[in-house]
Amino acid sequence: MSNPLPGDRIFNVLFLCTHNSARSVIAESILNRTAGDKFRAFSAGSHPRGQIHPYAIDLLKNLSYDVSGLRSKSWDEFAGADAPRMDFVFTVCDDAAKEVCPMWPGQPMTAHWGVPDPSTAEGKDAEKRLAFANSYRMLQRRIDVFISLPVKSLARLALQKEIEEIGRMVDAPEKAS
Repeated sequence: MSNPLPGDRIFNVLFLCTHNSARSVIAESILNRTAGDKFRAFSAGSHPRGQIHPYAIDLLKNLSYDVSGLRSKSWDEFAGADAPRMDFVFTVCDDAAKEVCPMWPGQPMTAHWGVPDPSTAEGKDAEKRLAFANSYRMLQRRIDVFISLPVKSLARLALQKEIEEIGRMVDAPEKAS
């Protein structure tokens, strides 16, 4: 049986998406606000767009998140020797899950938590914004389950199984009325 993660400290979590412009930034924001006393979240992309999608910013602002420190950045920032050591790395888009990721120092636990890309939503403005709200809701639900796990006491293999199961959660998106 493998050992649990070491105890009294804040665990670092990296959310990855190809462009780091919506889903990964939303997940970073949710985890930092919801469980900032236990987890410190970051986000990055393999091919960052260089800016956060305006609908993602609007959504987070409307939900009273501080967006002042958010930026679209490369995952290379987290692969260097001076980068924070990650305990968990979650891909939130299918493209990033298929890419060859850098070798993360410390061998963090990884899982794929795929969420549909809201930036590709078509239709009227309300339908596009609903796609961002659906992504938020799916990520919030998964993060709520993740932060409820007894991370400090679960054996590493059991914890790995649990975080992979979170990625298989089925979320039905809300429909525009």
